[in-house]
Amino acid sequence: MELRHLRCFLAVAEELHFARAAERLHIDQSPLSRTIKELEEELGARLFARTTRSTQLTHAGRVFLAQVPRVFMALEHACDSVKSAANGFSGQLRIALSDGITPSRLPALLAKCREEDPEVEIRLFEVSVAQQIKGLHDDLYDAGFSMADDIGDGIVAVPAWEDELMVAVPTRHPVLAHKHVPLEEVLRYPLALCDPAICEGHARQVDRVLNRYEQTPLIAQRVASYEVMMTLVSAGLALGLAGAAHIASGRGPGVVARRLAGKPQMLTTYLLHRDAESSEVLARFIKRVASIDSADGSGAAEDS
Repeated sequence: MELRHLRCFLAVAEELHFARAAERLHIDQSPLSRTIKELEEELGARLFARTTRSTQLTHAGRVFLAQVPRVFMALEHACDSVKSAANGFSGQLRIALSDGITPSRLPALLAKCREEDPEVEIRLFEVSVAQQIKGLHDDLYDAGFSMADDIGDGIVAVPAWEDELMVAVPTRHPVLAHKHVPLEEVLRYPLALCDPAICEGHARQVDRVLNRYEQTPLIAQRVASYEVMMTLVSAGLALGLAGAAHIASGRGPGVVARRLAGKPQMLTTYLLHRDAESSEVLARFIKRVASIDSADGSGAAEDS
């Protein structure tokens, strides 16, 4: 089996159309069909069910599709490691980021890594929570940050830092009459909240807070980024609920950050890594994360 077999398989599996896959690969359809046939013969299983009208993955094909991308990712990481060594680095730390990681903490952390471990190259990967967990299990990442703590067996989730949940409010909005806004008052208005499909952990933690109240939130829109959330708030279309640092980093003119009334509701970001003995590089990184001063990253002073 050669890499060309896997590339051809992926193209057909994603396009589910041999002609389009051939065009994507810049080859004729006949050699593509031969390559797929060679692969099926070597595996001893049909990967595609073809008719004159459609091409579909068989069960064996779906199983194979779940594994093949890992081969290319592992190859890419191997190439990156070689390039890292060629550029004078003696180690590498692969960090996955999910849930729109709190922006004020990460730069300070990476700067500290660069200062204390200048020989270690740091590579960041923005992925979904599910991809991060799978990548940690598959040794594609050394560690990761996520706001999700329900991560299953084999992965350790350690609280790394907290960020206060605040409300983003359009200027001249009625809730600004409150210095600290009661959440019941917030729930009277349309909300812009994070999409759980994109920022799963953040959305889950905010939903836990909202579920303590009998009022059903009026969700104007689920958004994929805090910048879009702040855009909706600035336009007066919704209030936003997010961590203080996310509001501070994403907001523009026309948005006021206000604390919620009562006991502060904190959102937690977790450091994830495999439940196994850590390398020296990773052990130093974990210790560095544990030493982060929360005052460095709360990041959002309340507006008057």
